[in-house]
Amino acid sequence: MKAQPPRDHDVAVPERFLPEFRHADDPDWHWLEQRDDPAVKAFLEAANAHSRDWFSSLEPLIDSLYHGHLARRELAITGLATPLDHYTYWSETTEDGDYPSWWRHPNEDYRQKRCFLDLQARASDKDFLELGDMALSPDETWLAWTEDTQGDEYFTLMLKQLPDGNPEVLLEHIGPDLIWAEDNRTLLFTRYDATQRPESIWRLSIDEPTPYRIFHEPDPEYWLDLGKTRSREWLIIESASKDTTECHLIPAASPSTPASCFRKRELGVEYVLEHRPGYFYILHNRHAPHFRLDWAEQQRPTEWRSLLDHRQSHTLEGVDAFDWGLVITERDHDEAQGRLRTIELTPDQQINQDSTLPLPETPCSQYLADTPHFRTRRLRLEEESFTHPVQWIEFDLDSGERRLLKQQPVHGNLLPEQLKAQRIWATSHDGERVPVSIVARADKLGHSPMPVLLYGYGAYGEALDPWFSIARLELLDRGVAFAVAHVRGGGERGEPWYLKGKLQHKENSFQDFLAARDALVDAGLADDRRIVAYGASAGGLLVGASLNMRPQAFCAAVLDVPFVDVLRTMMNPNLPLTTAEYTEWGNPEIPDVHHRIAAYSPLDNLSDQPYPCLFLQSSWHDSRVPYWEPAKLYARLHERRLDRRMHDASPVLLHTDMTSGHGGASGRFKAWRDNARQDAFILWALGLTDSLDRS
Repeated sequence: MKAQPPRDHDVAVPERFLPEFRHADDPDWHWLEQRDDPAVKAFLEAANAHSRDWFSSLEPLIDSLYHGHLARRELAITGLATPLDHYTYWSETTEDGDYPSWWRHPNEDYRQKRCFLDLQARASDKDFLELGDMALSPDETWLAWTEDTQGDEYFTLMLKQLPDGNPEVLLEHIGPDLIWAEDNRTLLFTRYDATQRPESIWRLSIDEPTPYRIFHEPDPEYWLDLGKTRSREWLIIESASKDTTECHLIPAASPSTPASCFRKRELGVEYVLEHRPGYFYILHNRHAPHFRLDWAEQQRPTEWRSLLDHRQSHTLEGVDAFDWGLVITERDHDEAQGRLRTIELTPDQQINQDSTLPLPETPCSQYLADTPHFRTRRLRLEEESFTHPVQWIEFDLDSGERRLLKQQPVHGNLLPEQLKAQRIWATSHDGERVPVSIVARADKLGHSPMPVLLYGYGAYGEALDPWFSIARLELLDRGVAFAVAHVRGGGERGEPWYLKGKLQHKENSFQDFLAARDALVDAGLADDRRIVAYGASAGGLLVGASLNMRPQAFCAAVLDVPFVDVLRTMMNPNLPLTTAEYTEWGNPEIPDVHHRIAAYSPLDNLSDQPYPCLFLQSSWHDSRVPYWEPAKLYARLHERRLDRRMHDASPVLLHTDMTSGHGGASGRFKAWRDNARQDAFILWALGLTDSLDRS
């Protein structure tokens, strides 16, 4: 039986407070976009009060989830140590700390450990703190970092001379990214335009306080990014839209040298660069939609020669260079599985050895972890799956030995070996096969239909590769299964999978999500009446559009910082992200694009049919998905209910965090408490609040 929302007459409920915020001349509630209007905060606080009151009956469950999560986790954490040229570095988080501190010791003497950055201390007088980037000078004598203290993703640049210098504020209101030149005196950083687009690169010497702009990108669809080759010979300025790239190079040892363009942009052509002494490596999609790898002599950068040809069955996703050759990240389209390849090269750029690294299981995630040394033959790998926590492996290229360096510990009554994961394939509306992953207790999965939390994202080519979550164990322990719909628009099946879920193909994402839901039911894995949908950010669009199409398909949904006002947002080029995302969603100034977006934008397609229970979450300082998008959804759904006198309908709740940004709370304990509240809502919607199904 579901816990019932409170019925006290003093409780703030939308039926009572909503009418006072109505504007007769604004039925779409666009006035909520006026951040400086005191009525906006009053509305959000009223909605928060409604949410608090509704959750009051679930507080014992929230406490149980929160403390159960803490008991499963190693609270005092020592990060994996990484040796650089002179010192070895690692992070430590105390048992009761929200934030880590960073430590180091000389490579030859571990006893001389020193803390050089304590985020816990820096956060002591702040409601929010997020580290944007942290960069050590090549000689390891200077530390620079950027930090955001609002959640709005505007950062302050800090500098400290190691080991004991006082932190100094250099600049404010900049982007997060930092790169040191190899002269140990020069920093490169980004600055935003009025829409928070990284539009310029600046150079700053620690010997003089005045920064100099060295690069500017005038096209509003392009963002700038910074990088350095592992060879440490080149600084890279990347100007990129969602489908086009242009790179500029600066000698890392001579940062005052003007940037030179490696290859001018060509619409629809993306490329990334790596470098070994004398040679560049270019991963690109020119005449190769799934990407290919070419190389060029440093003195003849325009003369590209093939190293790895284009293949229909795989997408090449990344390249990392070492003195012996390359590590390639690629994705198998049929298996929806990413893998790492090592390619050893001869001096004349011929492939001497080409090997695929072994996987611990499939499906799983395997990435090249922090491996900073250019000449190492021991790679650090990061691996995890839905049933195995993250582990760091050292892989010896010569012997093939895999050595475990560190693994995330898990405590409590539900251990990784008691979990089971499997993958099924759904058939979407057009016959396409869609991978669906599901994980649950091994003694539950497949025995009878289960209550399911179905997760989706489906945008920007992001792949939802398997990941382990300790917080998720609280749901699994109570008999819930967690499933992931790997819909088109994501990158799970490579570049074609992404392209078939964007622009004019966006509806495929929604159809895939619903097909995944149905496949779980048809396979006997999910209880048809107890499926909760979850989506965050662009995943909120996925879930919101799916709800409009088939609201009866789910008993509830959680929409976290959801992108639901798609049409209006994409019509406002003054908002962050809008112009840069024309190649993801389309430019609604074009009539047929306007029509297409209007046909699926969640706020523009609300219907009179009853919706399931909804929990909407937002953040006041969110610059990516503004607070007003879920606030409008909340207001308009409740207004429909008022107009139709639907007082006993399923609850629609809105919680706005007034001190954080797009990623939610920055301190880990507050974030875990927020997650416990979300899980309590999910369990309530699934009818699992009265008893713990742990038999």
